[in-house]
Amino acid sequence: MSDTHLALPTAAETARRIAAKQVSPVEVIDAAIATIEKRNPSLNALIHLGFDDARKAAKQAEDDVMKGVPLGPLHGVPAAIKDLFDFKPGWPTTFGGVRALKNNIAQFHCVFAERIEKGGAILVGKTNAPVMGLRGVTDNYLFGATGNPFDATRNPGGSSGGSAAAVADGMLPLAEGTDAGGSIRIPAAWCGVYGYKASYGRVPVVIRPNAFAGDLPFVHEGPITRTVEDAALAMSVLDGYDPRDPHALDEKVDYLGAMRRGIKGLRIAYSPNLDVFPVEPAIAETVAKAVQAFAQAGAHVEEVKVGIRTPQRELSDVWSRLMMPLNLGTFATMKHYGLDLLRDHCGDFPPEFLRWVEIGEKMTINDLARDQWVRSEVYDAIQGVFANYDLLVTPTLAGMPVKNRSDGNTVGPTHINGEEVDPLIGWCLTYPINFTGHPAASIPAGMVDGMPVGMQIIGRRYADADVFAASAVFEQLKPWKDTYKICEARPL
Repeated sequence: MSDTHLALPTAAETARRIAAKQVSPVEVIDAAIATIEKRNPSLNALIHLGFDDARKAAKQAEDDVMKGVPLGPLHGVPAAIKDLFDFKPGWPTTFGGVRALKNNIAQFHCVFAERIEKGGAILVGKTNAPVMGLRGVTDNYLFGATGNPFDATRNPGGSSGGSAAAVADGMLPLAEGTDAGGSIRIPAAWCGVYGYKASYGRVPVVIRPNAFAGDLPFVHEGPITRTVEDAALAMSVLDGYDPRDPHALDEKVDYLGAMRRGIKGLRIAYSPNLDVFPVEPAIAETVAKAVQAFAQAGAHVEEVKVGIRTPQRELSDVWSRLMMPLNLGTFATMKHYGLDLLRDHCGDFPPEFLRWVEIGEKMTINDLARDQWVRSEVYDAIQGVFANYDLLVTPTLAGMPVKNRSDGNTVGPTHINGEEVDPLIGWCLTYPINFTGHPAASIPAGMVDGMPVGMQIIGRRYADADVFAASAVFEQLKPWKDTYKICEARPL
């Protein structure tokens, strides 16, 4: 049995084969490591390789299988976490490639790492991200840019770009994304994989010393996978109550059951641009065609106006300002423990980030209140759609993947259809849904010039099952698995 054959099956299939003793966790992890060692150097998707820890965990997982110990849903499945606000004891945490934090070692688990390991998955490393996550591409001064598996000269998106690239390239079936403005869905779109951001509170987010820092805007952890089933399997171990999170929901969702439900009779609203975003014509055409698959499955699809009035350029500024309390809070915490990053290591941060830090430091309570007014406008508009519809579908992104730069400071497009957009986040139709907290996925909708296009599926608040039902139907009608042959055939 070849290494590639072992490494490329889905998470669900890998877990089934391990439980049936058709393959051992040790063999699976060894195969994943061999694949990463072969393919990662040309992409720079994983920036910390925890292979020794993974092999120890695999040996324990194999012993558990042989002893008949009850197995978790992801037992023996290789996975990765992101190098941002994401932690595993003993592993470095650089907050997205901050050079001064190169040797900063975590002492505790983030919720994703904690729960994914409890569910049986084996973490093999950490994936690349931009500094502090404040942009929709993946590049930084410490590790450099990550390549897109469909074209390694282009960016995979961000901020969970390393995770999406590793999954699309077949190094891993499952990796962590975090999402405060689209950081799961953005790279999922550009890498042609499935990325899921649950309803706010569905997957706990534990932040200290400010336990309430994850709601301005709503911050999420979630899975990036090649298949909807793998995301459902991951969500089955990720969701559920945690007393450390004041916003955590005390309930579970049957994600796998939702995949069998179908969508006949559902009312689906389609917005080609959330009213205010310029969208490249090829993307708009691809998604407009893709959304008709839902009608084929028996749903009623109708194009709508959402009701957002604030121009997109102002909306992206609001998002960047709302991100500052979380970022400034991180700096304050580090300063409390003796590390003043902004004073002593200012050069570790790109100028675009420092500009928003300066703006954030000057913000007043009144400034924050006005930004929350705009956020409330978006929330009311989205809720207004769901007064009459079950799902809202949009393009995930307005532009196609950008070329990587060599200076550690790649940014997104500055103009779409001749209209100026913020190169950090303004070309992403994702961050408004972080204003609102609705569940949302990016699903592969098709290809343009050999590169993937993502479609965003948004559900009512707490109706995560609806998003999975629609995602499963779309995957069945418009499967994308053959697109990964492009990644597998790329020159290394």
